[in-house]
Amino acid sequence: MRRASVALAIYLALTSLLGTSALAADLPPDLAKAVHDYDQAQFANDVTTLGSLVDESFVLVNSNASVENKAQFLADFNLPGFKIEPYVIEQPVHKVWQDGAVIGGLVNLHWTQDGKRQTRKLRVAYVWMKRDGRWLATYAQVTRVPQS
Repeated sequence: MRRASVALAIYLALTSLLGTSALAADLPPDLAKAVHDYDQAQFANDVTTLGSLVDESFVLVNSNASVENKAQFLADFNLPGFKIEPYVIEQPVHKVWQDGAVIGGLVNLHWTQDGKRQTRKLRVAYVWMKRDGRWLATYAQVTRVPQS
């Protein structure tokens, strides 16, 4: 059951972090651009751009505890009718080192899959690494926030 992984959507949400100008200002410009480009590619189902921003060893842990590799993650964006809606990352978290970063926060994710609109509140965390001068997403994890 790897239906357009919620994790996929979450990974996308991570890049939406850049929608918060204060957060983007705290990131190195090249990382901020990579995250922004990743986010825009998710919303546009731009598999080519996403593929260029995701490391070959990419791992995604979905909110249902399933795990996907890069090919599986990208395949979700080709599912007919799959669409992630733009979102804002709340309670942003970011830790940046010279060649690595963790970016995440809280996301109210909305997406369409199999003709049905879905919604889920998630905590997301993405690990970015700088390889050969380029920032690449290498790991993402999405966790459902219990409904109160």
